[in-house]
Amino acid sequence: MKKVICCPKESLPKRFDPEALYLSMFSATGRDEIGHVALQLPTAIRRANLAPTVEAWDFAVIASAVSAADKAIQRNGSPDGWTRMINLSVSLAVPSVWNAKRSELENMFRFLTGDFWSLRFQSGGMKPPRAEKPRKIDADCVCLLSGGIDSLVGAIDLTTDGKKSLFVSQVVRGDKETQRKFATALGGEDSHLQWSFAVQHPGASEKSTRARSILFFAFAALAASALSSSKKSPVEIVVPENGFISLNVPLGPGRLGSLSTKTTHPVFMTDLQDIWDAVGVQARLVFPYRDKTKGELMRSCADSKKLVSLVGISTSCGKYQRHNLTHCGECIPCLVRRAAFLKAKLHDTTVKGYLRDKLSYSESKDVAAAAAAYLRYQDEGVRRFTGGALAFAPPAERAKYEGVVARGLDELGQLLTLHGVI
Repeated sequence: MKKVICCPKESLPKRFDPEALYLSMFSATGRDEIGHVALQLPTAIRRANLAPTVEAWDFAVIASAVSAADKAIQRNGSPDGWTRMINLSVSLAVPSVWNAKRSELENMFRFLTGDFWSLRFQSGGMKPPRAEKPRKIDADCVCLLSGGIDSLVGAIDLTTDGKKSLFVSQVVRGDKETQRKFATALGGEDSHLQWSFAVQHPGASEKSTRARSILFFAFAALAASALSSSKKSPVEIVVPENGFISLNVPLGPGRLGSLSTKTTHPVFMTDLQDIWDAVGVQARLVFPYRDKTKGELMRSCADSKKLVSLVGISTSCGKYQRHNLTHCGECIPCLVRRAAFLKAKLHDTTVKGYLRDKLSYSESKDVAAAAAAYLRYQDEGVRRFTGGALAFAPPAERAKYEGVVARGLDELGQLLTLHGVI
């Protein structure tokens, strides 16, 4: 079991456990053997003139620690080359609230990352950073703005509907300017919070980073807490993600379990909402596109002209950073993107195009998996294809989920047929 201890540098012990990895939260120690996490976040919150609640702040601390541990501990050292056992201690402002929900958090992170988590929350954590004069934000809801197509459509739909959104972005390389352009075009810079996360630690980093999405929701919770004081009900956090990607039903046996990401999976989202409700995070997660495919989402956009003018700079590729900020064209996210343009009957204006434009020449395992999945679905039907992947859904909802999976596969089939892959 790997042991990770995350606390402010003031709370670091005088004697270190030689088996543990120590990470200083929000400040650097100047010592090579001690890593540090999210140095800029407290300052960014103050500069935004926010005063988050202690519940939202402690959740952000937990999310930062989990994301840091996820990145710092490599999977290749595990017996099966993937599943890790992580013992994580985190210093919080009010640890008793979170210790009461420890088992629920462990199960949620188990589902998200595929690892076994043992969590311990202790005192000595940093109190919430607060601006001297917190601003009142004129917004109806919080909307996640990643720089992808789904978040762009979500932002357009909310704006067209007359909603005033506070957009929240998690900065990743290649998306920063795109996020700003989207926010400026739809609400203005004053309605956009754009925060980054970085972890520095001894040794090599793990690249799978299955926990990265939890930080996005932590940022959203911080933003929502800035609005909650002026509202009598929980602040809505709009999660604009299509249902086909949210479910992320494995296209083949090589993508079972946590090998497929669970970023917005209904199980993970339900667990997160239940924990927030229990500890007092005043926010409600909303999923307007859970019953739509990416193509259907694009086709039904409330302002198609605005979508056409901006969609070309959006990003989808799972390997975008590896290919000099260019879409590879053949990973699953790229295939879903290209299929969505076809479904929506929109010209694909993706900036710089795709490295693999003609899929018939592709040797990608993802293209092969998508083709095999579509043919299997055609032969056996969607229920046999999904198997136990939808076992979480009650009978009344299962048909809805099966429908979005079937239509998502149909979109992929149209793309693969057009390119002569099948």
